[in-house]
Amino acid sequence: MTRHLLTFSSFAITASLLTAPALAEGKTAWRLFVADQVAPVVRALDAKSGDVLETFKLNAPAGLSRSDSGRLVFANERDAGQFSVISSGVSIDDHGDHGDLKLEKPALLDVKFAGKKPSHFVDHHGQIALFFDGDGVVKIVKESDILSEKAETREIKVASPHHGVAVAFGDNVLVSEPHPTDPVEELPVGVRIAGADNAVTGELYNCPDLHGEAASGSIVAIACKSGLLLVKSGNDGPQIEHLDYSKSLPEGKSSTLVGGQGLQYFLGNYGPQAVVLIDPASEDAFRRIELPARRVHFAVDSARPRFAYIFTEDGQLHQLDVVTGSIEKSLKLTDPYSMDGHWNLPRPRIAVAGDDIIVSDPLKGRLQVVDAGSFEKTRDIPVEGTPYNVVAIGGSGEVHE
Repeated sequence: MTRHLLTFSSFAITASLLTAPALAEGKTAWRLFVADQVAPVVRALDAKSGDVLETFKLNAPAGLSRSDSGRLVFANERDAGQFSVISSGVSIDDHGDHGDLKLEKPALLDVKFAGKKPSHFVDHHGQIALFFDGDGVVKIVKESDILSEKAETREIKVASPHHGVAVAFGDNVLVSEPHPTDPVEELPVGVRIAGADNAVTGELYNCPDLHGEAASGSIVAIACKSGLLLVKSGNDGPQIEHLDYSKSLPEGKSSTLVGGQGLQYFLGNYGPQAVVLIDPASEDAFRRIELPARRVHFAVDSARPRFAYIFTEDGQLHQLDVVTGSIEKSLKLTDPYSMDGHWNLPRPRIAVAGDDIIVSDPLKGRLQVVDAGSFEKTRDIPVEGTPYNVVAIGGSGEVHE
C-alpha cells in the first residue's frame, strides 16, 4: 500500500519539552464517553483511573460521534428526535512547535438539533452536517459557533425523506439523492451538490445503494454498490470521481467505511465475514481480508497509523496491518457476541485512547483495556448498566501553571 503523509489532528500533537517554558509541564490525558444501550445515559470517564467524571441524562439511548477536534461529542437520540451535544472539556491549542493541553469539566450543552429520525453525523473541516431521515433535511452548523454558544444552522431540504447523508465543502454541500420511486425503503441512488443558495441542483453523480462515508487525508469516500465515490475540494466546488470495485473481488459491497489517519486509505466491510482495504492511489485499490468469524466492529489507530482493529463475534480482537493487509495478532477478550438478531443489540465497540485500545463489553458491564504495543489485556473498567457505544478523546500537550 502506498504511504501518504497526512496532517494529523491537534490531538496527535505531542508537546516539545525541549522548548517548553519553565512553568510548563508535559501531560497526557484521555477521556472516554460511553453511551448505555438501554438507558438514556452517557457517562464521561477518566481513561486512566476509570473514575466517572460526569453522568449525563438524555431523553433516549444514544449513538455517539465526536467532532474532528475532539472538543464536542454528539449524542444521536434517535427515538427522541434530536442530537444533543456534550463538551468534552478537552482542547489542545496548536502552537506549531508544541500544543497546550487544557482540561475542563465535561458538560451537556444547552443546545439541541431536532428533527425526525436523526441519522448521519459528518464533520468536515469544522462544518458539521446532521441528516434527518424523516424530514429529508440537512442541518449544518459550525463547531466554532457551538463553542461560542451561537449554534446558528444552515438548512437544506432534499427531494424527499430518505436514509441519507451530507458533507459540507465550504459553501457547497454534497447531499444524497433519494431513490426516485421508493425513497423510504430503498437506499439513495447518488449525490448532488447544493450551492450557497441551498438549492440542490445540477448533475447527479451515480452511486447506487449509497450507504457509508469516511474521510482520509484530502479525500472523502462514499460507498456504493458499484464502488466508491471519491470527493476532493476544488476551486469550483467538490471534485467527484467514481472508483469501480476490482473485478477480482467476489460479489458484494461496502456499506460502512472508516478513514485511515496518518496513512491515506479506507477500511470497509465487504460481506459479513470480511473487510476490504482501499488505497485510492494504488493501481490495485481493493484488498479483501477474510476474517475467522463474522465482523462486529472495526476502528483505525491514529497514533499507530499502520494498524486497525477488528472485533469478531467469537469474542476476539484482531490487529490488522494495513500495509501488508494481514491479521498480525488476535486476542480472545469476551464471550461470543452473535451477529444474529437486530442490528442494535448490545455488542462490543472499539475506541483507541492513546496507547490503549478500549473494547466495550456490554453484557458484562465493563470496558476492556488492551495495550496497543504488546496487544495484551491490561485491565477492566467497570461501568454501570450496559456500556455500548464509546468514543475516546484526549492527547498530549503542555499544561501551564
